Amino acid sequence: MIVVVTGASQGIGQAIAEAFAAEYDARVALAARTRTALEQTADACRTRGGMPLVLPTDVTDDAAVADLAAAVHEEWGPPDVLVNNAGAFTDTPLDELTLEGFRDQIDVNLTSAFAVTMAFLPAMRERGEGHLFFMGSVASLMAYPGNAGYCAAKHGLRGLARTVRAETKDEGLRVTTVLPGATDTPTWDGAGVAEERLMAPEDVAQSVVNAYRLSDRTVLEELLLRPQEGDV
Repeated sequence: MIVVVTGASQGIGQAIAEAFAAEYDARVALAARTRTALEQTADACRTRGGMPLVLPTDVTDDAAVADLAAAVHEEWGPPDVLVNNAGAFTDTPLDELTLEGFRDQIDVNLTSAFAVTMAFLPAMRERGEGHLFFMGSVASLMAYPGNAGYCAAKHGLRGLARTVRAETKDEGLRVTTVLPGATDTPTWDGAGVAEERLMAPEDVAQSVVNAYRLSDRTVLEELLLRPQEGDV
């Protein structure tokens, strides 16, 4: 099987790539900005039985996204699984958030997912099968002070995923929005939150694999995960 994961250099994206490599010996296309970090993910995928393809990509660059899709299609063909995981988080109160900063959050967390989806979707639709995952957040459901740009983007990502689902459900494609709470990723470095209060990225990744594993008769449209003791 062929899996494309954006934001695959660390955190949840890395864990998802490794999980598909382990479960399915998958061919995994790894996209993120930093090659050295991607190479580490690639090594981990190989160790787990997968075949990685390292594709350094800035998903906010339209030409780079087009090159990503072209490389995957040329090397392997349309993906069985597309994971829109790339994103970034900034904690900025409204009175400090600039218009440029707001636009940056929308661009990296929402617009990039649309660009990546549209780069791969036509071939997936033509084939008539495939599973698209959109990495939302509990911030797709709730508002958090200091997170206007991030919350707006993640709310929008949920809406985008729902629309893709509505427009492709009769064509053999499945769409899942993943809504994780606080997860032990570099986002939380230096935040002073105890590790046991955060979810393991491997748990989120396993949930994604489990959602994919369902029969073609069923789709898990939304997957909400939270730390056992609730939101941080």
